[in-house]
Amino acid sequence: MKIIDTHHHFWNYNPVEFDWIDDEMAVIRTSFLPDDLRKTLAGTKVNGVVTVQARQCIEETDWLLSMAEDNAFMKGIVGWLPLSSPEIQSTLEKYQNNSWLKGVRHVVQGEPDPEFILGKQFNEGISCLKDFNLVYDILVFEYQLANTIKFVDLHPNQQFILDHIAKPRISKNIFQPWKDLITELAKRPNVCCKVSGMVTEADYNLWTEEQLEPYFDVIFEAFGPERLMFGSDWPVCLVASNYKNWIDLVDRVMEGFSENEKELFWFKNAEQVYQL
Repeated sequence: MKIIDTHHHFWNYNPVEFDWIDDEMAVIRTSFLPDDLRKTLAGTKVNGVVTVQARQCIEETDWLLSMAEDNAFMKGIVGWLPLSSPEIQSTLEKYQNNSWLKGVRHVVQGEPDPEFILGKQFNEGISCLKDFNLVYDILVFEYQLANTIKFVDLHPNQQFILDHIAKPRISKNIFQPWKDLITELAKRPNVCCKVSGMVTEADYNLWTEEQLEPYFDVIFEAFGPERLMFGSDWPVCLVASNYKNWIDLVDRVMEGFSENEKELFWFKNAEQVYQL
């Protein structure tokens, strides 16, 4: 069965723009480019990827789009665009004929204002996306989930994808209020969720498969395989797991599901939601 990896990044590393890569993550203080990922995918069933922004600038979005034209395994880009800008409509028009741009993301988890996601200008930008058939990837921490639910309710016709299961506090084995909030968010049919970024919310060196099991259980119960999709979060995942080990772990989680449900999870949902 083929796999589409719906979440990974490329970057040319420098310590200023990537200052979030701290000493504990030193293994990823280097550049990661298409050739590196192509080598990583060898020997796996992954034959397509969705590349997600790592820097909040149009220059990176353009860089990712240009690489997609030259690398057949790159099926789509989730870029960054200035959603809070009064010029967002004209910006979106500039990209409307680019078939590689499938979605937009803002690093809401990094915003110091807890009300940012409910801001007027930001939401005016979000309201434009559906007219251009663009998905919005939601990147938040667990503590931002309550406002995220309010945010999603402002846009019932916009397709959303939640990144990294909203980053629960796995390293501390804390389950609430994440469980209740993500279950509530999942009641919105226009929200899908990526099964990604879990090992890096646990202890990089001491996490166990058993520790992750209850978090898997919650998201599969909340969203079902019909609204979940696989993501690696490569190369960030490398601080806690190699690429193939994460695929193998998720594959074991999927053992009890039907072939149709597995197809939805591993590639069909991605193809439909991102219009790959």
